[in-house]
Amino acid sequence: MIFGSSSWNRPTSTVKITLAFVDPELDAEEREEQAQSFMAELKQMEDEVESVVPVVDPSPPEGNKSFGGFLPGWLMAEVTLGNAVKVLGVINDRLKGKPIAMELEGNGKKLKISVGNVEDLQAAIEQAKVFLEG
Repeated sequence: MIFGSSSWNRPTSTVKITLAFVDPELDAEEREEQAQSFMAELKQMEDEVESVVPVVDPSPPEGNKSFGGFLPGWLMAEVTLGNAVKVLGVINDRLKGKPIAMELEGNGKKLKISVGNVEDLQAAIEQAKVFLEG
């Protein structure tokens, strides 16, 4: 499923890609393992990826120390606009068949995507490419 975007504001040269591994059959620790594995892969793409970090939990439960205050299974990568399509290709190649939620943010626009199968992911990646080019 693809959810709307807002209008263009001022241009920016980077795109934030937030990914959430959302497989309901996995527990928080297993989703976090998926995120950490993919984060390590993105970190190896030094020329394309500016940064990749876990997503901080904006309201962690009181006394929660698991995952260090981060949302389990979530990561955020910042990439240059020119490399965003390449990173989307990696997401398409590596995460086929995995239920994920993804948000792209750049140039004052946001695009939210939720996919649960290969066909949805391919359609979402194509929509994201159009979003980035427009």
